[in-house]
Formats: sequence, C-alpha cells, structure tokens
Amino acid sequence: MRTTRRLLDAVAIVVAAVTVFPIYWMVLAAVKPPGEIQSLDQRPWTLAPSLDAFRRVISVDDFGRYFLNSVAVALVVVAASGLLAFLAAVALTRFRFRFRTTVLVLFLIAQMVPIEALTIPLFFLVRDLGTTVPGVGLNTLGSLMLVHTAFTLPFAIWMLRGFVAAIPDELDEAAQLDGAGRFTILWRILFPLVAPGLAATSVFSFITAWNDFLFARTFIISATDRQTLPMALLVFFKPDQNDWGAIMAASSLMTVPVLIFFLLVRRRLVAGLGGAVKD
Repeated sequence: MRTTRRLLDAVAIVVAAVTVFPIYWMVLAAVKPPGEIQSLDQRPWTLAPSLDAFRRVISVDDFGRYFLNSVAVALVVVAASGLLAFLAAVALTRFRFRFRTTVLVLFLIAQMVPIEALTIPLFFLVRDLGTTVPGVGLNTLGSLMLVHTAFTLPFAIWMLRGFVAAIPDELDEAAQLDGAGRFTILWRILFPLVAPGLAATSVFSFITAWNDFLFARTFIISATDRQTLPMALLVFFKPDQNDWGAIMAASSLMTVPVLIFFLLVRRRLVAGLGGAVKD
C-alpha cells in the first residue's frame, strides 16, 4: 500500500512539474536580459534578472484600456453564461418536453465544431447584427461578449445539468407544500446547491474569454480603444526581430488575473469538479 502511494505521489509530482515548467520558463524569459534570451546556450536560470521587459509592456499606449476591456468581456461572459446555463440546466432536468434529448445532443455537437471553422460565418453574422442591434456589431466589445457566451454555454449547460439532476425532486415538492413559488424554488433552493458547479464553469468561461485572440482579431478591426490584452502582444511582434522579453512579460501579466479569479473560487471549484460526475 505504501509503495503504491509513493508511486502515485511521484507520478503526481512529475505531472505537476511538467505542467508548471512552461509557466516557469515564461516568467524566466520575462526577467532575462535580451542577450540571454537570444543565446543558443539556454539555461533554466539567470544571474542578472531585470524588469525592463515589464516596463516596456506597461508603457505601451492604452495598456490600461486593453486590460479593462479584457476584464469587462470576461466578467460579462462569466455572468451571462452562468445565468443562462443555470436556467437551461433546470429546464432540461426538471421539465419533460419534446425533443429534450435532441437539444442535449445538439449542445454536445456544438462543442465538437472547431472554432476556426465558424469564424468567417460569425464575422458576417456579427456584421449583420450590428445594423439592427446596437452594441454587438463589429468593433464593439458586445460582439466578443455575445460570441464567447454562445461558445461557453454548451459546456456550462452539460456540467450544471449533472448538479441539478443530483438535487432530489423532493426538495422542490417540500418547498411547494410550504407555499414557495417557482421563482423562490429556483433562486432560494436550487441556485445555492448548484453554486459549486457555477464556480467550475465560471473558471472555464473566464479563461476562454480572457485568453481569446482569434475573435478579438476578427471582430475588432479598426477600433483600437476596443482591443483586449491579447491584441496588445502584437505590438512586440516586429518584422525584423520580435521582442521576446516583452512578449513573455505581457504573457506573465495576463496570467495574474486568471490566478486571482481561480483563488477566489477555488473552494467551490473542488466541490464542483467532484460533483460534475453525478447525474
């Protein structure tokens, strides 16, 4: 038993090291002097750390605006996808209606379609929506919020469906006997019990929206004041020579909000991942 436990611990340590090493190398490249980054003799340490790359990143024009745009898009996507997924999961679990299984299968199929294959159709869709719906056309943050919410919903609905299904129907019936209405049951009973699942799906939604480059590059064409943080990386890609130190520094800064968000929801996240297998 001890031998098996030690073997599993060793495997866990190796997996953790392999997972963390790219992040370590990214931060290391961000603090290395330019000469060491471009050297053919690469070493996993530096004796002359420098913060010049971070200064170059922060000094980029409108860097603060890019940051706020990314925060706005990510938080709206988390809130919208969580709310819609919760309501959809309740409807698909608590109610019986025609084509319910078909709807679930369609959600699953939607996750299998490559995002790249839908980029061009979505471009024309967003362009046409901009002529009728204010705030969701090209060169608007609303387009990013709408598209990311749509792409994160299938995963969120499938995960929350397991949480809602794990809640006994007797709780709903007991609340109805006590005089609670459908709205009260939804928000006072089901919502708190599904909160761990919402934490798990919120991390996925936040990371997806925060790290997005493809949609930001596609939908934000000319409005520089609507660009997000991943777009700021393009400043350091140059035809003659890329500024890899600044690129790694910007990438390191982009991971900080993700870590903060993860720490805020980590307690419920563990319970959420554990409850996702219940049905």
